[in-house]
Amino acid sequence: MTVKKYTYSAKASDNKGKWYIVDAEDQVLGRLASQIAARIRGKHNPMYTPHTDTGDCIVVVNADKIRLTGRKLSQKMYYRHSGYIGGLKEISAAKLLEKRPEDLIRFAVKGMLPKNRLGRQLNKKLRVYAGPDHPHEAQQPEPLTFA
Repeated sequence: MTVKKYTYSAKASDNKGKWYIVDAEDQVLGRLASQIAARIRGKHNPMYTPHTDTGDCIVVVNADKIRLTGRKLSQKMYYRHSGYIGGLKEISAAKLLEKRPEDLIRFAVKGMLPKNRLGRQLNKKLRVYAGPDHPHEAQQPEPLTFA
């Protein structure tokens, strides 16, 4: 009698998808974003499968109190293009933090997710809010702290 051994491959229906809340106050942007991206991707989960969504939903509050190290606040630039000739727009991290602080975290996490259909699906599991309030109390998010 032989026992078949195989690696289990998770399906989309296997994911329970818990909700967590993360306080971004006095957190370094890149370090926080990498931990959020890993959690959204599901890499903490023993059932992690690269081609399937096995992660959790993350709510980030106090995005306006995020920290950037060194001179990144003035030197880091974010670019977008309108599609027209000469339509390249740029904004510094300082101005983006002042104007739309949620986008700083959103752009950082998006850059750490896969660049395909799965990545676009996973990106929808991130909710970012500038202040301490959020409309996701019904999901009963658990506080999540990173060591």
